[in-house]
Amino acid sequence: MAPLGHDRYCDEIINQSGMLRELVKGFEPSVPVPTCPGWTLAALVRHIGGNLRTVGTAVRTGTPVSDPAAQVDGLAGPGTDDWAELDPWFSEGAETYTAALRAAGPDAEATVWGFQGNTTFWVRRAVHDIVVHRADVALAVGGDYAVAPELAADAIDELLELFKGQQAGGMPPLAELRGTGETIGLQATDADAAWLITLGADGFTSGRAGGEAATVTVRGPLIDVLLTLYRRLPADGGRVKVLGDSALLDFWLARASLS
Repeated sequence: MAPLGHDRYCDEIINQSGMLRELVKGFEPSVPVPTCPGWTLAALVRHIGGNLRTVGTAVRTGTPVSDPAAQVDGLAGPGTDDWAELDPWFSEGAETYTAALRAAGPDAEATVWGFQGNTTFWVRRAVHDIVVHRADVALAVGGDYAVAPELAADAIDELLELFKGQQAGGMPPLAELRGTGETIGLQATDADAAWLITLGADGFTSGRAGGEAATVTVRGPLIDVLLTLYRRLPADGGRVKVLGDSALLDFWLARASLS
């Protein structure tokens, strides 16, 4: 499925970061984030803010960024985790990132951490990083969490596309995702959205589907399917139904991860 478009993604950087900022208000920066072991709310905010500054620097300067600590101004952020200092640093990072990506347009190239992609690739990746980390915060503090259906579906598209592009060696565990035609279905019960992953001898393929039968199927509300795929919700936690060979789903989830 075609991406939502460069302008929409730029808008969503501001929207999603703004919602995340609202979500952490009233909670101590030291609150742990269970779905990101070892992180606190402050560490999560610093992670996103640092990534935005890193990619924004590569786009704005046209220079590959391989050593952010040496190349990116303001990367470390404030010396304290007080929200009074951390929040404006994070907000400024989102604003300057968005301005750089808008000015560059959808087709400029940037290389970060050894990966090259156009600006639409980078802004799309950043949006969905914030979408999922916003879920991490909501789960940590018991807050509300919602995502527009088209954005949630695009997050699944983007993750599967990212995995497909990295299975040749960029992420070694992905190379283990081979099989003899076994299939994993993802089906939303509240939206017209379904995907099929097929494990073959040379790797896996994936894409939108019509809800056909699979070796194992994850079925539930679209947001819960997304968070299960991202390993933010346990597949056996009751938010989704797993129909069929659950061991195959466990095999996939153990290897298909950005962490």
